[in-house]
Amino acid sequence: FINLMSSFAETGEQIEISEEAKAIESAIVAKGEEIRSLKAIKPAPPSLKEDLAPLIQELTQLKLQFKQLAGKEYGAAPAENKKKESTPQVQKESEGPSKTELNKLKRKEQKAAKKAEEREVSGVAVPTSTKSVATDLGGEDDSRLSSFYGDSPMVRSEFMTEKVYVQIKQLNESMVGQGQRVWLRARLATSRAVGKGIFVLLRQTIFTVQGVMFQDENVSKSMVKYAAAISLESVVDVQVSVTVPSTPIQSATVKMLELSIHEIHVVSRAMELPFQVEDAGRSEADAQSSGLPVVNQDTALNFRWIDTRTPASQAIFRVQSGVCQLFREFLTARDFVEIHTPKLIGGASEGGANVFTLKYFKEPACLAQSPQFYKQMTAACGGFERVFEIGPVFRAEDSNTHRHLCEFTGLDFEMAIYEHYYEVLEVMGELFTFIFDGIRDRFEHELMLISQQFPVEPIKYLRPSLRITFQEGITMLKEAGVEASYDEDISTPQEKALGKLVKEKYGTDFYMMDKYPLAARPFYTMPDPQDPKLSNSYDVFIRGEEIVSGAQRVHDYALLVERAKAFNIPLQSIQGYVDSFKHGALPHGGGGIGLERVVMLYLGLKNIRKSSMFPRDPSRLAP
Repeated sequence: FINLMSSFAETGEQIEISEEAKAIESAIVAKGEEIRSLKAIKPAPPSLKEDLAPLIQELTQLKLQFKQLAGKEYGAAPAENKKKESTPQVQKESEGPSKTELNKLKRKEQKAAKKAEEREVSGVAVPTSTKSVATDLGGEDDSRLSSFYGDSPMVRSEFMTEKVYVQIKQLNESMVGQGQRVWLRARLATSRAVGKGIFVLLRQTIFTVQGVMFQDENVSKSMVKYAAAISLESVVDVQVSVTVPSTPIQSATVKMLELSIHEIHVVSRAMELPFQVEDAGRSEADAQSSGLPVVNQDTALNFRWIDTRTPASQAIFRVQSGVCQLFREFLTARDFVEIHTPKLIGGASEGGANVFTLKYFKEPACLAQSPQFYKQMTAACGGFERVFEIGPVFRAEDSNTHRHLCEFTGLDFEMAIYEHYYEVLEVMGELFTFIFDGIRDRFEHELMLISQQFPVEPIKYLRPSLRITFQEGITMLKEAGVEASYDEDISTPQEKALGKLVKEKYGTDFYMMDKYPLAARPFYTMPDPQDPKLSNSYDVFIRGEEIVSGAQRVHDYALLVERAKAFNIPLQSIQGYVDSFKHGALPHGGGGIGLERVVMLYLGLKNIRKSSMFPRDPSRLAP
């Protein structure tokens, strides 16, 4: 036992070690003194063996930490330098543990140290803090089992091991019955103690799997208690073997596999939660039928990092990411070039009033309402011909509605045309068909998860996409008894009513409508050559709500100046944009798509804040 606590200084070795290793060395010396002091008490207390066990366990763990940092055993000395230590006087049976019991305790600790070293070599991290447990000499655990659980040291990039982690989605039947053990890091989604065991549900992103642990020769009672006391949403490392359950696990996404847990260590312990993830992920229908609570939208948004752990929220933003991937994939394959334009600009980006103004050093400036001017300058004037951008868009609209945001993500494209803006509409229709098909085919699992909380009828669309004129749309509304005007832009209620009428007549949720009144469009919109009151413009709709606004743009310098003056826009505020058309410009057109709105409408969500990760509206600027 004294050899176990021998000082490094006695070895005579002069090897440089790190400051952290020196700190551990000091802790070892202090722990040794604590053990000596306890043993020196006379008469020895009856509980001496129980009191010594956790201290010796801590001493062993400190020595293992020292070895990790210093690269050698603590107190290791050449054989010729070792001195025979005198055997301490043994207390009488009535005064404490016998010599036999202490020798047995020493052997147990040496065996645990050797086991821990072997586990370290194989890539198993040894926790720096484990629960104090008793040994076999009257306690419920021995030191071998106590190393199978406990809090892991903080990950501070101090070292790397050979340990290899697997993902839940990588689990498969080939791992069953091979004696193979793997490591997995996940969140503790649910925990249920049953008798001498525990069932847990482990979550990684949108995948979950059930783990089980029951007392046996390798799982102690204290280990089960430790696991049962871990707070939900804590991050844990588990060493497991993969088994096949007797019946499918309905509460997990992995239904035909189960994990038998051999080790469990907390990596990051969750504090008290503002709400349960399970409540945030409950559908309104389930809440009404079960009487269980749901989390209101404002609370969910205040703690968005917890709300996004729900299956539906995780899936929504994976679909959103997929829309961007599909948008980029489609356009890149058609020779579009991705560009990145300024969001800090002088003047107003589209000559409108709904801009966020700011001071750019000594000059007035604003946040861009869109990349509109720069799309045109690069595609029509800069020689790129076809461009697109995915980036933030800012609108200072004091609109507290289900579909408006003050900052959203714009999917914009602009392209040169030869003869007619229908060339743009053909690309637009094919683009959305590609996106709709891609979401359906690539995100089947995500769509299933979303539908469990937000059920909706799948979107319907035609090939080729439906196009109607503004006049045809107004006529449909009038025939249905809805008040509307051929000379004014349609309102949100009129859009929704028209969407229902189009669905009934044509069987589609997706359509395009062109030839809007010129007065309702921006100054750079090309007027209709046949009717000066109309324009070569268009909007695109999903489920009766606008998702795209676009048009053929004015590419003639003189006409552009004329249109700007008609809108009372000071030319000096947009001089750079106007000047770019002086030196030859291609006829062109394009459109701007609202990402969050597309996702909201495709998935049938009732509020755009559900498809905006950290929404910005007139009343929300955090988190």
